[in-house]
Amino acid sequence: MGKLTVRALRAVLVVVLAGTVFVQVGMVWVLVSGNDPEDGSLPLTSFRVITILGMVAAQVALVCVWRLVAMVRRGTVFSHAAFRYVDGVIGAIVAAALLWFAVTVLNAPGQREDPGVTVIMGGIGLAILGVALVVLVLRMLLAQAVTRDVEAAQMRAELDEVI
Repeated sequence: MGKLTVRALRAVLVVVLAGTVFVQVGMVWVLVSGNDPEDGSLPLTSFRVITILGMVAAQVALVCVWRLVAMVRRGTVFSHAAFRYVDGVIGAIVAAALLWFAVTVLNAPGQREDPGVTVIMGGIGLAILGVALVVLVLRMLLAQAVTRDVEAAQMRAELDEVI
């Protein structure tokens, strides 16, 4: 991975992380101060809490990706240490899907005349879970690469003994 690619990715990660923190602080302030009274038509407090938790999930994924990029730059990504960061990304994606399903459930009563919206929202939740499955497959590929790397190191050590 080139230096330009790493710098561009890190710049994007920093901007997204700063943006989510900014929005979270604003939403927590509204919740704590009570400056935004609800009119009762939608459970806005629940939506705000879910949004804050969703941003936490995104932030966990961002930090894990940051750490993985650092490991790529050092050439240590094919090690067992990378698994915890990949698992963190998978967990964050699953958490985001569960939060999306919670939004779908909260939104469903208002969609009685048009239940298609709820079905579409459920489909989006399934798609988010599909992304988690894709990352899980990539984790399995990483596990195979780590195994091959360990085997190659053992073979090199044996060959060095012979020579």
